[in-house]
Amino acid sequence: MSKEQLGKRIKRFRELNEISLEDLAQRTGLDISFIGSLEDDSVYPSLGPLLKVARGLGVRMGTFLDDELGQDPLIVRLGEREEGLSMLGGKDCSVDMKFYSLGKGKTDRHMEPFFVELMPVACGEKKLSSHEGEEFIVVHEGCIEVTYGRDVLTLGKGDSIYLNSIVPHHVTAAGNAPACIYAVLYFPE
Repeated sequence: MSKEQLGKRIKRFRELNEISLEDLAQRTGLDISFIGSLEDDSVYPSLGPLLKVARGLGVRMGTFLDDELGQDPLIVRLGEREEGLSMLGGKDCSVDMKFYSLGKGKTDRHMEPFFVELMPVACGEKKLSSHEGEEFIVVHEGCIEVTYGRDVLTLGKGDSIYLNSIVPHHVTAAGNAPACIYAVLYFPE
């Protein structure tokens, strides 16, 4: 799914539920201007704010990413992965994460599995994210740096981390080389 589809879907769900921008901002704790920019496709959301918007609208985060009806079991072949979401490292920075949903098409899922490409980031400031739930990450290729609260952890190929997402955190490629991870996010109902 392109980022344009994401903003349009969020706006459509908000309007279908007759929720004003002000009400959604109050439900999510996000700025009205941020939500408006998200709907206008002028900002790339991180997973934390996207989850808050989904909760504010009463839908699963995957609802914004799904393009089709559910399948069971769902198989995603390596050559069939589609980029579902990209995130910028910050204003005037290049894309630093590309998310490929591995659950797209399974509408009754309770976890959000992704294959994620992490690019080296030239920008200095890391924006920590915090949201309800848990994350399980396995490094598939390269090395990553995980900021978890005040700790900075380095993981290499084959390493994994299981963390509580409520603790402010950030995941990025370590050093100057890209990395790839498998990440499974769980959001309690």
